[in-house]
Amino acid sequence: MNPTKPIERIPVIVISGFLGSGKTTLLNRLLQHAPKSAVIINEFGSTPIDQQLLRDHNVPMSVLAGGCLCCQVRGSLTPVLKNLRMAWDAKADKPFDRVIIETSGVANPEPVLDTLLRERWLSARYHLHGVITTVSAVSGAESLERFTEAKAQLGWADTVVLTHGDLASSAQLATTNAWLDKLAPSAARLNVVLGAVAPDLLLDLSKKMRPLGQMQNDVEHRFNSISLQLDDPIAWPRFQIALESLLNKYPLQLVRLKGVVFTPECPEPLLIQGVANKLYPPVRLPVRASDDGKSRLVFITVGDVTSLAEDLMAILRVHFPNKSPIYQQPDTQRGYIFTA
Repeated sequence: MNPTKPIERIPVIVISGFLGSGKTTLLNRLLQHAPKSAVIINEFGSTPIDQQLLRDHNVPMSVLAGGCLCCQVRGSLTPVLKNLRMAWDAKADKPFDRVIIETSGVANPEPVLDTLLRERWLSARYHLHGVITTVSAVSGAESLERFTEAKAQLGWADTVVLTHGDLASSAQLATTNAWLDKLAPSAARLNVVLGAVAPDLLLDLSKKMRPLGQMQNDVEHRFNSISLQLDDPIAWPRFQIALESLLNKYPLQLVRLKGVVFTPECPEPLLIQGVANKLYPPVRLPVRASDDGKSRLVFITVGDVTSLAEDLMAILRVHFPNKSPIYQQPDTQRGYIFTA
């Protein structure tokens, strides 16, 4: 009697980290080195943006938007992983060697690990290779001070990637490293600039022993999102001033801004990113066939968004005087979706 052939298990890497800490930049770098990967992206906002930032990679990609994997869309992860595995089993020439899950910037990674480790069908076919957590040397200490989600992301890390070290002061670096010493003393620590880290160091993870405690199913976030879609190109210089005014007016409430903006003077769209009260210089992205010319931005906020939403409506009336900006409140989470 022949022994049963063991099931080959696919490694899973989880990339976690708070809003604006450089997860997608790091993922881009990793995919350049390991292109034979399947990617699952989780976005808190109802308008997915991050897959636009991975436009140079031809990889199997799934997007779970409208909530985060520790609460609203947690149940969506299992069928996605099952479908990926069945597609993998059906091919003699395997389409990918690993799965990379990028969690939303406000997600506690624990429920993702719980799904992988507890569900029998998945745990027999996947194994957790490790958790990588990005922490910004500039804003990380403030995020860790304010948000329990940031602490949880760091607490589950096998490897901590400290980003933005070139932009941080010596005091910021010292404070952030003190947090890392406290919350992730056993994690490997890598310092990177613009995602420039040896990918082999990320793929060769040293995994922690993980206790399987009782999971909490009643996760409650203080975060909201505002999604914005602009059907027509918009002049960037004036719109940039408007966005900077929002970031400066709501430095504590507006914790993340990201999006892709089309302008009338150039077919290449602009990648827009901002954190707290800082708007980073925009970057032109290469044109791709699927571009529809519609700008999309997501604002992630903490606390009440009513005043910010009203200010955004006023900005849209100035920039689109011949249109009436409309919004709807989505069913899946608190927040607004604007179209102009």
